Amino acid sequence: MRDLAVDAAVSGGNGRYAAELVPDWSAWGPVGGYVAAILARAALAHGTLPRVASLSCHFLSVGRFAPVEVETTTLRQSKRAESVRCAMRQDGTAVADGLIWLASDHLDGLRHDAATMPDVPEPHELLSFAELDPDPDPPPPPMWNSIECRPLVWHDDLENRPDADPYYGAWYRFPGHTTDDMARQLVILDTIAWAAVWSTHPPSSGFIAPNLDLNVQFHRPAVESEWLFGEGTADVAENGLIGFRNRIWSDERKLLASASGQLICRPVRP
Repeated sequence: MRDLAVDAAVSGGNGRYAAELVPDWSAWGPVGGYVAAILARAALAHGTLPRVASLSCHFLSVGRFAPVEVETTTLRQSKRAESVRCAMRQDGTAVADGLIWLASDHLDGLRHDAATMPDVPEPHELLSFAELDPDPDPPPPPMWNSIECRPLVWHDDLENRPDADPYYGAWYRFPGHTTDDMARQLVILDTIAWAAVWSTHPPSSGFIAPNLDLNVQFHRPAVESEWLFGEGTADVAENGLIGFRNRIWSDERKLLASASGQLICRPVRP
């Protein structure tokens, strides 16, 4: 099992950083949330403030599992917040661009929390993918070798399952994860968007829908939370685009991050 704290790490300085896209974080290519995590790590390495407040990432091409370069530029800097632009390139090809706000820790300000997590079973009350389908055919993408997922709903016959809303909810944990809480949140927020679409369309729909972008607001960290609950909705699919709204909760049922973005439909290649 892979460790995101290692696989999303960057090295370098002075606005130029290097990273490696690891094939273990693959779905239709490098997972978008994994790519976004590398951009966020580069922003933190470049900037002067300790936490990511928000991230807006455009996915420009499918990277190869090979080294990448990330160029960082400070757009605005103050004692409370800092804006950093990050551009990921691979052999001169643009892979992803991100705008990332960093923030100071322990800022004074207004406080409230009106977020309420859905009333869902605890992780130990649900079965994992491996328990629900011990011998999947075809096998799942490599990323699932490093993530344990326990979905709220499971259907053995996906083609003939009952109609459902475009919603998906599941508990996730990263057994090899050590310190990069932000990276694991980004991976879930990215991948759960397609899961919400998948919930209402059969596998034989003839389309996939990769992310055009991913926009995330980080509310609070939860490094100590072993399990994360992710939920996603994709309320409107029209004219080739699918909008999504996703959220991540801690195992203490606190809202950690919110995300939105667009998927773009592409025909499945024969």
